[in-house]
Amino acid sequence: MESITSRANGLCTHLRKLAASSSYRRRCGEFLCDNPKLLEEALLWGGDLHTVVCTHPETLPALPEGVRRVQVPADVMKSISPTEMPQGVLAVCGLLSQPLPEKLEGRRYVVLDGVQDPGNVGTILRTADAFHTDGLFLVNGCADLYNPKTVRATMGAVFRCPVWSCKPEEVLELLERSGLPLYGAALRDDTADVRDVDYRRCAVAIGSEGRGLSAQMLQGCTRTVRIPMSAHCESLNAAAAAAVLLWEAARGD
Repeated sequence: MESITSRANGLCTHLRKLAASSSYRRRCGEFLCDNPKLLEEALLWGGDLHTVVCTHPETLPALPEGVRRVQVPADVMKSISPTEMPQGVLAVCGLLSQPLPEKLEGRRYVVLDGVQDPGNVGTILRTADAFHTDGLFLVNGCADLYNPKTVRATMGAVFRCPVWSCKPEEVLELLERSGLPLYGAALRDDTADVRDVDYRRCAVAIGSEGRGLSAQMLQGCTRTVRIPMSAHCESLNAAAAAAVLLWEAARGD
């Protein structure tokens, strides 16, 4: 195992850039996992593990051959961790390549439209994975899937559930080609109660809290759905809305 004691070491600079820059992540083809749980999930689900940096090597699980192992003191870990309270382990993984399929063979999908909060995007992916969703689409400037905050919020679902970043027209064409209706969480003349919709094969679209679904995505919806709530509440957090919709969809399985 290597030992690095300088904050100015090249690997330390690389880790800080991975945490801070989406363009740097894309250019390098790597992203950062910042806690032991994510390392365990990467090992369990076949993540492309490149490097592990830790403060206490004795706490590490068995790592595959070829993974770079580096020990750093606590002060260096604090300087490279994207969290204020480092958990003693950082892992560098290769970006997951997910080319857009020609046709969707699964039963249910989620489309996120302009959801810019990393915690929401990660939580929705975690929820989608929990309710057996077959994939997630990110359109119109959603938070980067590989932002450390997003990755952390997925709790490992980033290694299990397919995610595609694409243009709105691409996902709409793909859904139509696959025979999947799109139900948008929005209010329109055809809006139905979420409890009265057939979710056996479909995609659900969720927009940002501030703007809702974009006009293009709303126009592409087969119908819209609403979640019953108190009259004095205008809307739910995007992640909460996704949880309600996906639970309702899974309930009929």
